Amino acid sequence: MTAVLRWGLLSTARINDALLGADPAKQERWVAVGSRSLERAQAYAAEKGLPRAHGSYEELLADPEVDAVYIGLPNGMHVEWTLKALEAGKHVLVEKPFSPHPDRVAACFDLAEARGLVLAEAFMWRHHPQALRARQLVEEGAIGELRALHAHFSFTLTDPADVRWETALEGGALMDLGCYCISGCRTLAGAEPERVSGELVRGGDGVDASFSAVLRFPGDVLATLTCSFDAVKHHELVATGTAGRLRLDDPWHGNRPVVQVTDGDGALTEHDCPSPLGSYALELDDLEAAAAGERPSRLGRADALGQARTLAALYASAASHEGVAP
Repeated sequence: MTAVLRWGLLSTARINDALLGADPAKQERWVAVGSRSLERAQAYAAEKGLPRAHGSYEELLADPEVDAVYIGLPNGMHVEWTLKALEAGKHVLVEKPFSPHPDRVAACFDLAEARGLVLAEAFMWRHHPQALRARQLVEEGAIGELRALHAHFSFTLTDPADVRWETALEGGALMDLGCYCISGCRTLAGAEPERVSGELVRGGDGVDASFSAVLRFPGDVLATLTCSFDAVKHHELVATGTAGRLRLDDPWHGNRPVVQVTDGDGALTEHDCPSPLGSYALELDDLEAAAAGERPSRLGRADALGQARTLAALYASAASHEGVAP
């Protein structure tokens, strides 16, 4: 049985709650939190039932009783604190999106490999049986030869003070929502895009409030994606082939884990994908198994670099109004 690591939370971000409540049977894995003030850390630790509180991120990383850290900081801080955590000898689960800068992502994995540590980007949806089953069905030819993909993720972000509206913190719809869409298309295509083209609408202090793109994958597979902070809540992932269509109407959260396959005659087959554990618990277990040497992490260097290169190419395309090869 995989040993449970001792985890620290680097920040008191709201996303922490999804990790803290992921698996009540392994609640002992959470041992510490670090915040920019000791008072805030102590209050948070008392509220969440954590044994130790640290008044700075550096103090958390210096804690010898912390084996791994979850970094839920704003996007623009991911690389900086991932490097510091790795230098401190901690395994790292960094919240998505890691970074739109492939060279910085590569530098982080270089350090992790040199130190014998596990580093993973927190695309929790990829660990759910629903995502695994969807990819398997495409690979097995359940919809014939893959021809097209579409991914969508949107909701209305009305708080003007939300950090996702800030350029300096690498906010924007593509980073926060579109990264899921990119991950979805890459997963079902089973490959990296050869060429991308993107267009955006700006909001906040200049970030993309909405972003749409076309991605060309090997085998003449075309994918489209749309993400927005200024549209009704909606998410889906669709694959269309020569003999049918596959659809996930709740791809990113898996609250309704069903893969729908419609054949050429319109007949619908639903593949239920229940899981005793949710996506967040599964991603924690995956990193711990990798740290124990049982298997490679599902989301390692290659996947994180594929994400970063695609993000970088899409932003470059939107700026130049031309297609770009990642």
